[in-house]
Amino acid sequence: MRKSSTNLTTGNITKQILLFAIPIFVGQLFQTLYNSVDAIVVGNAVGTTALAAVSASADISHLLVGFFTGLSTGAGVLFARSFGAGDHKKLHNAIHTTITFSLILGTLIAALGIICSPLLLRIVDCPADVYEEALLYLRVYLIGVLFTALYNVGAGVLRAVGDSRNPLYFLVISSVTNIVLDVLLVVVLPLGVIGAALATVISQFVSVFLVVRKMLRTTDVYRLILRDLHIDRKLLFEVLDLGIPAAIQASLISISNLFVTRYINSFGSAAMAGIGAAKKIDRFAGMVAQSLGLATSTFVGQNVGAKRFDRAFQGIRICLLSAFLYVAVVGTLIYYNAETLTRVFTNDQEAISFGVAMITTMIPLYFFQACNQIFANAVRGFGKSRVVMFCSIGGMIVCRQIFLAITMHIDWNVRNIYYGYPLGWACAAIAVFVYYLFAIRRHYPEEARIRLPFRKNA
Repeated sequence: MRKSSTNLTTGNITKQILLFAIPIFVGQLFQTLYNSVDAIVVGNAVGTTALAAVSASADISHLLVGFFTGLSTGAGVLFARSFGAGDHKKLHNAIHTTITFSLILGTLIAALGIICSPLLLRIVDCPADVYEEALLYLRVYLIGVLFTALYNVGAGVLRAVGDSRNPLYFLVISSVTNIVLDVLLVVVLPLGVIGAALATVISQFVSVFLVVRKMLRTTDVYRLILRDLHIDRKLLFEVLDLGIPAAIQASLISISNLFVTRYINSFGSAAMAGIGAAKKIDRFAGMVAQSLGLATSTFVGQNVGAKRFDRAFQGIRICLLSAFLYVAVVGTLIYYNAETLTRVFTNDQEAISFGVAMITTMIPLYFFQACNQIFANAVRGFGKSRVVMFCSIGGMIVCRQIFLAITMHIDWNVRNIYYGYPLGWACAAIAVFVYYLFAIRRHYPEEARIRLPFRKNA
């Protein structure tokens, strides 16, 4: 079978980053699409209360799923650095250790999440008229946590070795499966919110089946050999050193979001539905920045492993500029079409007004998120995952929660919630940029020097 790994330590930097990031972006587009389809189908076919139930479950599910997303992101840096350094034995052992660990932990967390679903819904102060449907949706949805854990690790392996195309193909197939099943299980049968959750779980299983099948059948350096599945303690500690900070960061931000959800829920089911729709649109707005962030961590990781620090810094600048251009263009389109986009999810005018207000408040400040994505992943690519964790916790949790506690005490206004999100991005971005500037960049003054754009990148 043809090798699909790509060495990012040589060749034209701009071309390599774009060719690597575009499949990640399209994959995220489909992933966000199939996550949004649940809300679109439920909101239009079942009603506002059902859409509120799905929205109430979103931050809870992100808490558990986000842990494994963070773990795979951090572990992917180790995979990329091992691949960039040509240490294929370490790469092989790290992959098998991480998959084994994720399989065990994913099973335990899925079971714990299902058991604790009522407690989690009480934490977010889920309203009584939404609670029963939210509980049903959440318990079925969390069955898929194990599949998400394994897929994230597998996709992280492929991206670390420079293959961003196959994860795209798998997400396209999974997304189409989810859309078809949503229509079948929610509209045709109909099973309501349970049908939407089942559609998501089945599509998640399809994605993990495809990525594992790819790793089993390849002859490349990242091949998965079932008999080699084990836990190498030394490597596990190295994986956890990079992965756990990212996992804790994602989980703590999700926990913080649970308390933000309490504020949202206090404004009623219309606010829950409208803001839930706005969050879905928000994910579309941030996709390219997130995709370039993932490309940054892989590109930097491989080049740091190969001691090509000059390429690493050039790649960071290219990713940052690309993210700014995207935010300017797409942000403008979303801002002026906020009502049309929100109406896709719901026809309830009150819910639409909440969604439009949130979108038009956040979008003009979106460049802060782009900065945070690029510099956080750049720092992570240099192996400083714990620093990123502390910066993110300080900005997106501490600063945001203090802001909300003060402003909501002074004026119980939903707009305070809207402003809390970009405030968190800004504080985290400033913190991680300061670290990048003074703790990383200044140690490589020659390598970090800006090259003229017409010079050839070797």
